[in-house]
Amino acid sequence: MKIKDILSKVDHTLLAVDATWEQIRAICDDGMKYGTASVCIPASYVKQACDYVDGKLAICTVIGFPNGYSTTVAKCFEAADAVQNGAKEVDMVINVGWLKDKRYDDLLAEIKAIREAIDTVKSGIILKVIIETCLLTDEEKIKMCEIVSASGADYIKTSTGFSAGGATKEDV
Repeated sequence: MKIKDILSKVDHTLLAVDATWEQIRAICDDGMKYGTASVCIPASYVKQACDYVDGKLAICTVIGFPNGYSTTVAKCFEAADAVQNGAKEVDMVINVGWLKDKRYDDLLAEIKAIREAIDTVKSGIILKVIIETCLLTDEEKIKMCEIVSASGADYIKTSTGFSAGGATKEDV
């Protein structure tokens, strides 16, 4: 596989608390130059970045980030707002506490509600679900794969990179 093929599957990401427009613009430039799948940036920069890349690169943002314990209503608002501002991809963080409490129906309902909030604004937007594998047992990882598969989301992601650890080869 060629490097270009690999990069076309990678989200170039900058979600640091102190990220500036200059840095966001630079990763947008890199994303366009190297053909990344998207750039994943803070929601506050989505509109500006969309205007800047002018359709040459998909803009992604995160909701419920990084802890996942925002209310479902808040996550739905964040997702719809991101899409209204031009995001082509939305990465949501699950409520890990709900998983630990075995509130599987609530997790499924939340992902479906976010999918619906996005689709109400615009169809064809990619929804990815971050499950924070570093905090989960193997049983919980399997359960979340089942829930995400049933939810209408497009992808499952392992980690925010902001918790106790990142993804491992075993998680993938």
